[in-house]
Amino acid sequence: MAPPKKNQLVGLDIGSHSVKLVELDQNNRGRFLKNFGIIGLPPGALIDGAIKEMDPISDAIKTLFSTLKVRNYNVATSMSGYSVIAKSLTFEGKKNEAEIEAAIREEAEQHIPFDIDEVNIDFDILSAEEGLPQDQTDQGQTDREASSEKAGEKKEQVNVMLVAARKDIIDDYVGLIRAAGLNPGVLDVDAFALQNTVELSTEDPDGCFIIVDIGAQALGINAVKNGVSLFSRDSSYGGQQVTEAIMSEFGVDFDAAEKIKLTPLATNDIKDGLSKILSLQTASWVREIGRALDFVGSTYPEEAIKKIVITGGSSRIPGFQKYLGLELGIPIEELNPFKGILARESQFDHEYLNLVAPQAGVAVGLALRTMGDK
Repeated sequence: MAPPKKNQLVGLDIGSHSVKLVELDQNNRGRFLKNFGIIGLPPGALIDGAIKEMDPISDAIKTLFSTLKVRNYNVATSMSGYSVIAKSLTFEGKKNEAEIEAAIREEAEQHIPFDIDEVNIDFDILSAEEGLPQDQTDQGQTDREASSEKAGEKKEQVNVMLVAARKDIIDDYVGLIRAAGLNPGVLDVDAFALQNTVELSTEDPDGCFIIVDIGAQALGINAVKNGVSLFSRDSSYGGQQVTEAIMSEFGVDFDAAEKIKLTPLATNDIKDGLSKILSLQTASWVREIGRALDFVGSTYPEEAIKKIVITGGSSRIPGFQKYLGLELGIPIEELNPFKGILARESQFDHEYLNLVAPQAGVAVGLALRTMGDK
């Protein structure tokens, strides 16, 4: 059932290259696209998920709300980068929420590469259906306990998703939203917001699959099994590397390099040089994705990865998706975040929505959140 209208949030994806806004009208007739917009950001305003220049980002957000005439000032936004840690943990025995919280505090220092006093910690208790594969053990389970289970003494397990983020980064995002005159209703993680969108939009969200999000400065990878993130990480790969290589190779400015990057090779008079740049850069992306798949395969050997769901503003760089599928031998599915959402033709240009769809995945996932969500 759709959430009450008063609880709906505007999805605001703040990326290193642009800000994306999605507003949905959710009611008993379905989900309708009410507002959508993208506005660019100056280079360097946000780097590796950290806000470096608040004023230009705040001004861009204000411009989006004003231009689109958005009247709901309650927003959901998200974080990514090295300041955010998400980790699946398994604990033995039946525990209530207070006991789990205490256990997580004890385990946290093993999983969080920051001083424990510098981070905010949250967690979600997963249901049995959402749990990790039963023959997998995590740091919360000892080899002796695992052996006793194999001997037939199976114990009850509690599976938990731990999320931790640096307090100073959280404060920056909350301050940014308030500086734009808005109310921060939910602060999510990019990977989880995108996972929400995939579960809404893909035809077969069950089983084990990989979500790959390639933005301007980051490559996000999230391995999902039946709605639960098994493994996620962000790497410093992205479309900006391609843009910078084009600027260097051809002696052009940033805007000209961006246009060259997305120009079909067959119509480009500098296609040989561009083809070499694209091949070198995208090969490094494929290697990084391959390393993540190897890790998932070794950690969860019983899980067969059935597909890679690809998204992000740099995912349509010419030749990349085909190369990825050939190298890894896994079916590639491009995410359409607007699938399952009704967009009135009188209000939205559907060709434009298809063009920008790779950039909208996180914002759609955030717009699915409601006030009061954990």
